[in-house]
Amino acid sequence: MALKRIKPLLAASSVIALLAGCGDNSEAMHFWTNEAGGSLDEGYFGAPTAHNIGVHSGQISVVAGLAERFNQEVGDTVNFAFNSATLDEAARATLRQQAHWIRQFPELRFRVYGHTDLVGGPAYNKRLGMRRARAVVNYLVSNGVSRARLEAVVSYGETQPLVATENREMRNRRTVTEVTGFVNRHPTVMSGKYGEIVHRTYVESAEPTSDLSNGAVATITDG
Repeated sequence: MALKRIKPLLAASSVIALLAGCGDNSEAMHFWTNEAGGSLDEGYFGAPTAHNIGVHSGQISVVAGLAERFNQEVGDTVNFAFNSATLDEAARATLRQQAHWIRQFPELRFRVYGHTDLVGGPAYNKRLGMRRARAVVNYLVSNGVSRARLEAVVSYGETQPLVATENREMRNRRTVTEVTGFVNRHPTVMSGKYGEIVHRTYVESAEPTSDLSNGAVATITDG
């Protein structure tokens, strides 16, 4: 009977010794205190479940990869003159490239964010940021992008400057076009072939065409 009592005591003592040996080792303590998958919960109400599903389905990583590719290949930002929502030629050139890229990925949704510098009042800058975002959306639509795929137009006004200055700063006067997710029930997405979406080459139908019979070249012009 004494031997039977000793074995549970030895087992309990081993666990206590193991925990004591961990000391301040956070990785070891993580094993004992954290629930499996807990790192996927980013901690604000309503989002953890959707976030976890996105991680496990592969959608979140794919969207992030496509957003990075979009930024690298065409650029996601255009800038504006002071107190203006008018697109200059440089902005229009970038947006034509954005529209061309967007047309290659009909399963993706996008969002356009408007920003201002810190000159002027917050309410006015909020409206100005919205005017800039809408100008970009309208130009993308005029270049063949479905308005239904532009999920939302958001104005951050002066609240997210790139350069911390209260003076006029063109880098703060901008819009940002961002990949935000997939079109619901799109056949390419529903097939689950996300790798093909990421690595797919541009479709020929969106490329400028040539008329070799008379030597003329068809080009994309402003809408």
